[in-house]
Amino acid sequence: MNASPLSARIHNGILAISAFIILVVFPTLNAMGIIEDFTLNLWGKYLCYGILAVSIDLLWGYTGLLCLGQALFFSLGGYMMGMHLMLMIGKLGQYKSALPDFMVFLGHSTLPTFWVPFQSFPFAFSMIFLIPGLMALVFGYLAFRSRIKGVYFSILTQALTYGASLMFFRNDMLMGGNNGFTDFRTLLGANLRIASTQRLLYISTAILLIIVVMLCKWLTRSRFGLVQRAIRDSENRVLFSGYSTANFKLFIFVVSAVIAALAGALYVPQVGIINPSEMTPEKSLEAVVWVALGGRGSLVGPVLGAISVNALKSWATREYPDLWLLFLGTSFVLVVMFMPTGMIGLPSQLQALAKRMKRKSTEP
Repeated sequence: MNASPLSARIHNGILAISAFIILVVFPTLNAMGIIEDFTLNLWGKYLCYGILAVSIDLLWGYTGLLCLGQALFFSLGGYMMGMHLMLMIGKLGQYKSALPDFMVFLGHSTLPTFWVPFQSFPFAFSMIFLIPGLMALVFGYLAFRSRIKGVYFSILTQALTYGASLMFFRNDMLMGGNNGFTDFRTLLGANLRIASTQRLLYISTAILLIIVVMLCKWLTRSRFGLVQRAIRDSENRVLFSGYSTANFKLFIFVVSAVIAALAGALYVPQVGIINPSEMTPEKSLEAVVWVALGGRGSLVGPVLGAISVNALKSWATREYPDLWLLFLGTSFVLVVMFMPTGMIGLPSQLQALAKRMKRKSTEP
């Protein structure tokens, strides 16, 4: 179903205003000292979550694939970046060794072979694309060729991320175990603990978010996007029309995995830590809630939902730490019951309600 002219104008207006605010206004105010460094860093984290939400929406909102494993791809991108950052600490760590601190603690004296190439940033950057993309390609190929869909696909993706998190919790994987990676110092020679570097990371995140939204908008409005939405609405009809739906779904699945991985790679140097708790199924479920609250199938809605929910979480966990989950659950129930199109669809809902009330008032 095509969006109404009002919805399209609202969508484009929100996109343009939001892009200007996050890309120009926030960094400028931070450079002027009006916005604190902590606040800008927190918003950088929100924008990373917004990119993750867009990757879920591309699958769920436009293709009808509810993936409960996007946090895995997000975390894999973060781990690839984290491996490079850990090696850049050098002898500035607690144990004054060229090895990462957790390896010294576990009794290792040499760097594992698979860690050595991550001393190169170009290699680490390429792995951010390759590892999550390859995992999505293999898993998606096996799942879609077996005609797995619906709730079974959701369960399988949830099982995948759960199994991966259990593996990363193990110390013998040499990926930091429970504690993961932390205590980062430099990235491309820049000190991660100074304001200017964090500001550049925030701007990079904002640019990536805008590029991802525009790319997904172009993709979903193309002929490919028409087939994509047709698969969401009635996959059997698309099959009878001669299209290979498995190939379409596999392509979208891999693209969404790479988008989530890029978000994770920018998340790590801004937050300063990555551990297996970021890839547990609960994280994927929480991200799905962001999309549902913001409005799936709109691209801007998931970003709005991710920022709103996490801003609410930051406030509620500080003011009412015991009631945070109640706030989240209540808001989710209210949106599902009264706002089926999410926050992004509220203006259209209010306009339709006003028209109905006006018609009733003019009836004899």
